[in-house]
This record gives sequence, structure tokens and C-alpha cells, in this order.
Amino acid sequence: MKISESIQNALLALGAAALVGALFFLYNKTEAVDLRERNEALGTLRELKEIDVRWDVDVLRARLETDPGSAPQIDRAPAAHKALQNLAAASKSITSPALSAALPDLTKAIQQKAELVGKFAAASAAAKAGLDGLVRNSSELAAQGATPKARAATLETTLTRLASVAPLYYRQAEEAQQKALESALGDLQSTALALTEIPRVKAEQAYNAGALLLKNKPDELELAKQVGRLTSGPRLDALTFAFMQEVEETLHEKERFRVYLIAYATALLILLGYLGGNLRAANVTLEHRVEERTRELSDALKHLKESEAQLIQSEKMSSLGQMVAGVAHEINTPLAYVKNSLGAVAGKLPALSDTVTHGEKLLVLLQAGSSANPQDLSREFAKVSGLITQLQQNKTMEELTGLVNDGLFGTNQMTEIVGNLKDFSRLDRSKVTRFNLNEGLASTLMLAKHLLKSVSIDRKLGEIPAIVCSPSQINQVFLNLVTNAAQAMEGAQGKITLTTRADGDGVMVEVADTGKGIAPENLQKIFDPFFSTKEIGKGTGLGLSISYKIVEQHGGRITVDSVVGSGTTFKVWLPLNPPADAALDA
Repeated sequence: MKISESIQNALLALGAAALVGALFFLYNKTEAVDLRERNEALGTLRELKEIDVRWDVDVLRARLETDPGSAPQIDRAPAAHKALQNLAAASKSITSPALSAALPDLTKAIQQKAELVGKFAAASAAAKAGLDGLVRNSSELAAQGATPKARAATLETTLTRLASVAPLYYRQAEEAQQKALESALGDLQSTALALTEIPRVKAEQAYNAGALLLKNKPDELELAKQVGRLTSGPRLDALTFAFMQEVEETLHEKERFRVYLIAYATALLILLGYLGGNLRAANVTLEHRVEERTRELSDALKHLKESEAQLIQSEKMSSLGQMVAGVAHEINTPLAYVKNSLGAVAGKLPALSDTVTHGEKLLVLLQAGSSANPQDLSREFAKVSGLITQLQQNKTMEELTGLVNDGLFGTNQMTEIVGNLKDFSRLDRSKVTRFNLNEGLASTLMLAKHLLKSVSIDRKLGEIPAIVCSPSQINQVFLNLVTNAAQAMEGAQGKITLTTRADGDGVMVEVADTGKGIAPENLQKIFDPFFSTKEIGKGTGLGLSISYKIVEQHGGRITVDSVVGSGTTFKVWLPLNPPADAALDA
């Protein structure tokens, strides 16, 4: 009997130990995840993304600015190196397969871009110095005068060509402009042989500055292209998403064990309730701990949702950056056109001013009548006649008229570009208004023109009614679809067909391309967040997901048809009036 009681007591002790052990196991599984280090790692990834974007902005700004005395480019390489060191340290203390796998390639890409940006800065500074030296020395040479032989029409023509061609070559660097600049520098070098010593030195300095510009401008353009191709933003977005997925999976596992813990604790408390009321205090304590774990997990999920929203906003900012880069590219040419025309006009004004000044002197002498000195009158008359003859021979007034017309043409082009940007963003209108989708497609094509240079556009725009919508959101959908269609043709000669037509109580818009198409197994996932058929590092997979959400919020629908090797067609149907409960946030 005693042996039986001993065995029973031993079994009870083992059972109690097993119950307590299981309880502690579940409790340990629900312990809160230390999100501090993970949040620091996410912050470092966002810092690297910002550095990468600012590198691209610095390169674009350096290409647009011509003043060598402008604000120097900030060296972001130390900050990038420090961020990579912090990320490497975090990968050692955090268990993250995604971070450990992607860190070597990411480090190599960031370091390579830092090196390219440094080389670009040096080449850009040298090119700007060459342009500044060429323009400055040419102006000083024209102002200080030279021997009568050096003041021949050849030198004046050469300096005028240099003043016109050098800035244009710096901004566009086309082959024709390069040849024109080389030709003008060659003429300057030949003309310098006939100059006196001081003007000849200025001419040689101008020639050396032009040679410096010709030497460094191609290197600057090539390095800018390399920097543009080496963009780590999508790679960082993909790594950030993978890292957040790991955190989310960990939190979901904690949540699952929390449910197990609640169920197990409830059963255990019921069992303990049979053993006596002395365990009520332990029950209350355990419930409080479970509630605390629940709050911690809820807070962690809230932070994860905020990070996801930040990633979506990052995709929107990336699209905005592409659009701004395109507008800057389109507006640069007419801007240079206007500046060169005004510069040429300014060069003609001194001759007109001189003619007017001597004309006024001649009028004063004529008004004096017989009291005027005949020699002064004859000299002023000869001077005015000579100046007028020179203006007529040089066709100055006709040339000024042409330059003014050229400047007006350039300003009209910039007005058209700004107008299209204004129509695209709809900043001067209410967020929700009546809007004709044909206008949205037209402004979208204008702003995406830099992406469509090798693509032909077939517009089949029908007579359609205006719909009530958020124009800025609908234009974002059109920009995503047109950009995807252009990228699907991978630089080859292709065609994008845009079709609009009235369809029932709504409007149908079709965007069709002749690209490589989408595999059937990917069609069902094409609108899923973060899903992309592009190569790794070339897309985040958020564009179509955002477009799908916008169309859905308007009460419409978006579908896709694709044949591999033939092309893809996206169809967007939007109602004339959105549902009453539609949330059309801008």
C-alpha cells in the first residue's frame, strides 16, 4: 500500500513538473521580441535608401549647374560607409537570413556607387572649370582689344561662336556641338598667332580651358550614366520588405503561442481551481502577463503596418523622382535655347547703343544750325553713317528679330511643359472633380516622353464623357501603366496603343503593348503587393498594386490579358460617378 502511494506521489510530482514545464515553455515562446535592434536596422536601411536617392539628385544637380562657384557636392561616402558598418554589426546580433544573404552584394553595390559618384564629382568640377575659363578668357579677350590685325572679323566671329557653342556643348554634349567647339577652338588657336602678347596669352588660356572642357565632359556624362544604372533603391526596398516579413513571421509565431498559452493557462487554471482557491492570485498574475504580451504584440504589429505604409510612400516618391527627372530633361533644351538667344542679343546691344549715342550727338549739332562746328558735324555724320552701314551689312536688326523669335519659341515650349505638368498633378483643382480621361492620357504621355523615345504611340481616343474622380490618382494609374508598357519592350522598337471608349455607365481605357508578355502562372499574382516580373533590383512590385487599389476605391475594375511573346493589354473601367462610400484620398 505504501509502495502504491509512493508511486502515485511520484507520478503526481512528475505530472505537476510536466505541467509547469509546459507552462514555462509556452511562456518563453510568447516573450516579446526585442524590436529595438530591428528598428535600428530598418532605420539604417532607410538611411542607405536616402543616401542612394540623394546621390542621384546630386549628380542631376551637378549636371544642370554651370557655375563652378555653386555649393559643393556633399561627400556622402562616409555616411554610407558608417551605415554599412552599422548594418554589418546588426546582422551579427540579429538572426536574419535575408539580411545576412543580401548584405555582401549590397555593400559592394553601395561602395561601387560611392566610388563612381566621387569620380563624377571630380570630372564635373573639371568640366565646369573649363567652361568658366573659356567663357571668362574669351570675354576678357573681346573686351581688352588687340592689334588692328587681331581685331579682324575672324577673331570676333570665333569668340562669338565660342560664347554660343561652349555652354550648349556643356549642357547637351552632342557630337555636332563637340565638333563645332573643336572647330572654334582650332580657329582661336590659329588667330592667336597674329595677336600681341597679352591678348595672345588670353587666347591660349581660353584654348586650354576649352580643351579641359572637351576632355572632362565625356567622362562626366559616362560616369553619370553609370551612377544612374547603379541604383540600389529597389534592392534596399526588397531587402527591407524581406526583413519586415521575417519580423512579421516571428510576431505571428509569438501570437500563435500566445493563443496556445491562453488555452493552456485556462485549462490549467480550471484544474488548479479544483485544487483550491489558493491559486487565484497566481491566476490573476498570469492573466495580467498574458494581457501585457498581447499589448506588446499588438504594438509590434502596429509598427509593422507603419513600416509597410512608409515603403508604399517610398514607391510613390520613387515614381515622383522619375517624373521630375523626365521634366528636368525635357525643359533643359528650351531653357538653354532661350539663354543662348538672350546672350546673343546682349552681344548685339553695344553696337546699337553706340549708334544711338552718335545719332543723338549728330542731332544736337544739326539743331545748333550755323553755330555748329562744321568739322564736328562732318565727323559725327561720317561716324553715324559708318555705324548704320555696319549695322545694315551685318543685318543686325534682322538677326535680333530672329533671336527674339527663337527666345519666344523656347519660352512657349517651357510653358507647354509646365502646363502639362500642372494638368497631370491637378494642383489647381479640387481633389475630386469632373475629369476627361483623354486629357489625363495626353498629359501623362507628355511627362513620360523621355521613356518613350524608342516607342511609337497609337492613340485611339474616342468621344468619352467626363467622370467624377480624383484626377491626380487616375493620372498616377496611367503613368504606372504606360511606364510598365515601355519597360516591357526592353528598349526595342515597339508600339503602345491607347484606346478610350464609353462603356455602359462608365469609361473603358486600354493600354496595350507589343512587349514580351507575362507568363500565365504570373497573371494571377500581378496585382499582389511586392510581386514583380522584373529582374531583382529593378522594381519593388508596388506600382500595379497601388494602381489596383486606386481603381477599386473609385468603384472601377482593372484586368490584364497577356500572350507571351506578343504583348500585354491592361483594361481599366471607371464609372461615371464613384460609389457614395468611395474613399478618394489624394
